[in-house]
Amino acid sequence: MTERKPAGMTYESWLDKQIREATDRGEFDDLPGAGKPLPDAGQSYDENWWLKDYLRREGVSGDGVLPPSLLLRRDVERLPDAVRAMNSEQRVREHICELNTRIVAYLRMPHGPHVNVTPVDADEVVEQWRARRQPAARPEPRADSERTPAGPRWRAVFRRRR
Repeated sequence: MTERKPAGMTYESWLDKQIREATDRGEFDDLPGAGKPLPDAGQSYDENWWLKDYLRREGVSGDGVLPPSLLLRRDVERLPDAVRAMNSEQRVREHICELNTRIVAYLRMPHGPHVNVTPVDADEVVEQWRARRQPAARPEPRADSERTPAGPRWRAVFRRRR
């Protein structure tokens, strides 16, 4: 049952008395997290802490709260990584076409914060995609004079050492 503040006591001293008495009775002894540092101690205050905590607990990314213009800008910036995993040029072009369709729809009726975003040049992205997929250039074979002799004489040397 909650007590009323007695007349003549300051509110702070009355609270301090309540906490001290509860501590003496051992009411704070087995609380979860006892003896551990406070989470986020020493960090600056974030007014959206509750939203970030909710999204983290629910396993949701912040994409749902971003305006379309920022999502488009992010997708354009991540495009090289997105197409790197694709295994066909047709799939790369389809992905770019879908992105460009979203960009054009935004440009026709922009809303949210203005972000400078323009359609992507599909041929340029495909060219970069092809360049990344090319195997590394193999070193040229050495001239005959640089090769190690592999004739029967060398095989005999290795047999003797065994």
